[in-house]
Amino acid sequence: MRPGHLRLLQPGEPAPRNLARSLLERCSFPAGSDPPAGFPCAVSGGADSLALLVLASEAGLRPVAYHVDHGLRPGSASEVALVEEAAAVLGAREPTSGPVEVVSLRVELAPGPNLEARARAARFSVLPGDVATGHTADDQAETVLINLLRGSAAAGLAGMAPGGRHPILGIRRADTRAVCREAGIEWLEDPSNEDRAPLRNRIRHELIPALNELSGRDVVPVLCRQAGLLSEDEAFLSGLASVLDPTSARELTEAPRPLARRAVRAWLKQATAAEHPPSSAAVERVLEVAAGSVRACEIAGGVSVRRSKGRLVLHGDGVPEVQ
Repeated sequence: MRPGHLRLLQPGEPAPRNLARSLLERCSFPAGSDPPAGFPCAVSGGADSLALLVLASEAGLRPVAYHVDHGLRPGSASEVALVEEAAAVLGAREPTSGPVEVVSLRVELAPGPNLEARARAARFSVLPGDVATGHTADDQAETVLINLLRGSAAAGLAGMAPGGRHPILGIRRADTRAVCREAGIEWLEDPSNEDRAPLRNRIRHELIPALNELSGRDVVPVLCRQAGLLSEDEAFLSGLASVLDPTSARELTEAPRPLARRAVRAWLKQATAAEHPPSSAAVERVLEVAAGSVRACEIAGGVSVRRSKGRLVLHGDGVPEVQ
């Protein structure tokens, strides 16, 4: 069978679904009926995203496959045909739910620096805001290690949040391939996954195997368990911090430092409409202003924070008057 070829069931052939059904216990698909537009899934043609389609269908949802062509590889436009064949397989297996809709989208992306980040941003700019992705536990472990190397605090080390956007975080990459095999679906292997230049790929192919060898165990479940615990801690602390007034110097100074940091970080991100939260150093500088150690400080991008009559005020281009 050629790579990327999908096999339709023969008449009378039973649909083997034991594995997919058993894996649903480790997934977090939404309960209840589909939204009117169906359950949107980002599907590239790889095993993870195709398994997402299979599992969403097994969960009783009406998945809609959204495929985005970045135009970066020769023949990339034909990859949507693979997704359409997968949709046909699922439609044949679930005749009562009807065919699986495929939505093909295209973005223009020129080669250059930060290609991975730009491709991701372009992809999500055209996908529905509530689209589900095929990120697995292995992706979660890689994300935690990436954030650790970048110096992230608890929010970053908590990784991706399970739920509607990431419903298959509880299963492994090997599971998605097994699901596809069980469904009679073959998938595309993205050759860029073997490129050792991107940090994520080096973590996947070099760091995690080294950690497995050093620890004598599979570190992916360990990292995912730690991420889950940190996620709960972060949610709890952020909830406590949300009652603080981040513009009140007195409240910030009297609050426990972990809560004050979170209140300032959330305030700066919202008030500046920044894509990413402020750095830890910027947050600490703002807390120095709140404590009266300094009168003002620079944040980033020409934005500053000043203390006036016991209040913290943002100044700079693009900062709204009401903060």
